[in-house]
Amino acid sequence: MAEAKNQFPPMRRISAVQRGWLPKKPKQFDENKHGVDFVLVTGDAYVDHPSFANAVITRLLESKGYRVAVIAQPNWKTADDFAVFGAPRIAWLVSAGNLDSMLNNYTAHKRIRSDDQYSPDGQGGLRPDYATVVYAQRCRQVAKHVPIISGGVEISMRRLAHYDYWQNKVKRSMILDARSDLVVYGMGEKPLLEVISRLKSGQKISEMRDIRGTGYAVGKKGTPHFADTSSGTHWKDSLPVGVKQLPSYEDICEDTPESKQRFAHAQHIFHKEQTPGCAAILIQDSGTQTVVINPPQFPMTTKELDRVFDLPFTKLPHPDYGEKRIPAYETVRFSVNVMRGCFGGCTFCAITEHQGKAIQSRSHENVMKEVKGLKVLPGYTGVLSDLGGPTANMYKMTCSDPEVEKVCRRPSCVHPTICKLLKTDHTPIKNLMRDVRNADGVKKVLIASGVRMDLANLDQEYIDELAGHHVGGHLKVAPEHVDPDTLRLMKKPGVDVYVDFEKRFKEASKKADKEQYLVPYFVSSHPGCDTKSAVNLAEFLNARNLRPQQVQDFIPTPGTPATCMWWTGIEPHSRKAVWVETKMRNKRKQKALLQYWKPENETLVREALRDTGRKDLIGFGGKALARPKYRSNKKKRL
Repeated sequence: MAEAKNQFPPMRRISAVQRGWLPKKPKQFDENKHGVDFVLVTGDAYVDHPSFANAVITRLLESKGYRVAVIAQPNWKTADDFAVFGAPRIAWLVSAGNLDSMLNNYTAHKRIRSDDQYSPDGQGGLRPDYATVVYAQRCRQVAKHVPIISGGVEISMRRLAHYDYWQNKVKRSMILDARSDLVVYGMGEKPLLEVISRLKSGQKISEMRDIRGTGYAVGKKGTPHFADTSSGTHWKDSLPVGVKQLPSYEDICEDTPESKQRFAHAQHIFHKEQTPGCAAILIQDSGTQTVVINPPQFPMTTKELDRVFDLPFTKLPHPDYGEKRIPAYETVRFSVNVMRGCFGGCTFCAITEHQGKAIQSRSHENVMKEVKGLKVLPGYTGVLSDLGGPTANMYKMTCSDPEVEKVCRRPSCVHPTICKLLKTDHTPIKNLMRDVRNADGVKKVLIASGVRMDLANLDQEYIDELAGHHVGGHLKVAPEHVDPDTLRLMKKPGVDVYVDFEKRFKEASKKADKEQYLVPYFVSSHPGCDTKSAVNLAEFLNARNLRPQQVQDFIPTPGTPATCMWWTGIEPHSRKAVWVETKMRNKRKQKALLQYWKPENETLVREALRDTGRKDLIGFGGKALARPKYRSNKKKRL
């Protein structure tokens, strides 16, 4: 039993003792023999699957010979759980988990969520608000001399001053609040491998200031790695080429028109400097400190990505959880990720600033190797729940001119039109889909990742393959909205793209002799969308007899252009004014309109129709979105 558990990183002291990393009794500790190199503290349950960042980082470090212990979802109210392995010999690794902790803990209406998809049995409340900061504080309390390397999507998207929806204010860089010695933003493998290489050469973490995909802070008397102090002047007086200074936290934190203009300017620069081949070093003052963000890491090559997925993942939750289910794992346990990145550039999405817009694809052979290995997993029935990634059909799509790609600052390769240099060939993904579904032991391969419809419409054969073999009755797609202004601000294609795809998909399903339906996903209250726009969307749904069971009220998450618009009322690129719905009741009306047929939404829908002068949609006809209201005593219609 002990050997089986040792396939996983230790999460309890006894497991580290069984490996010989720690003595049975603390007094027997021998620094030449005992100790853990890295202790990973995470807000998620530990799942040893490549879809979970904590497993990737742990397995990567183990492959280089390091001892890594995991403290998953510790009780943060004391430091006791953080001290279970003692002080790590090299560094603490701190992550809030696969999602921002505030998004994990609260709804769009700022209500506490009752569950957590990344916790055993979906139990809520197992991670603190702003988990990266809280965990870092506890680590420092246990061993303040040990460096802290923070990573994960929370600190990645909060690496500079940012608007926080839940506190309704601009907060300074989380690097400062967490007091991290080094922050790895984005997908962490390449920066971490660079850290490992430098550790072996004898360099200290405090000296690793020029690694791509990292950030750090310097105090009033400190100097960043690029500073030239030979002239005797302060380093900020003559910034070298390739360094850009953003407006300071103090300049953008106020709720005033001037401050919001500067915030939008800072967001524009930040978003523009995401192309690794030409990105600048960004610096931002906050009080007496300065945050330094190095350029993004270069995309992983196919060989590099293959090596990550070749790490010895068990693809199981840690055995310490026993029979407890982890909902997020149940969703992906029999899925296969084939790529990273997205060049869509949707303004509400964090992928551009986190994974990057360059598509990083695994090799065909590497994917097939993983598929063939699924048969040994307990519970596997031959059905793959997904074959995709951030999108279903961008696999191996790249720019046809690598030299242009290096310097291209265009935020989206497909909006407002598909770039003429973009390779949109679906042949690689079609070949992969065919080989995977024909692999030994595979009965069915479903596609659950979002299909980029504007690209799919360029290849009817792809849609035929999709409808004929990879849909289990329903296919989820994301048109997001129908209002042209809202879609433009989202950087999403017009609704005609969805209508065209719907027609093509129906024809392909009929050809395959299958009764299948699209399940469209829509968002309410996105910047640019007012109640009239929501009514138009409801009319569209009614006319097509669409009744989406799940709709999302827009949540302004840190670091995205859409969140900038929501806070400032300004589109950061054009600097034009944007309509934003901030009143909670009106936000509820918009969401209710997307599910107008539900009895519990009738009052809000009727109110929204009256607000917008659309009483013609209150009635009993086929176009009506709400019934009239009657006084119970007089039967008089209101």
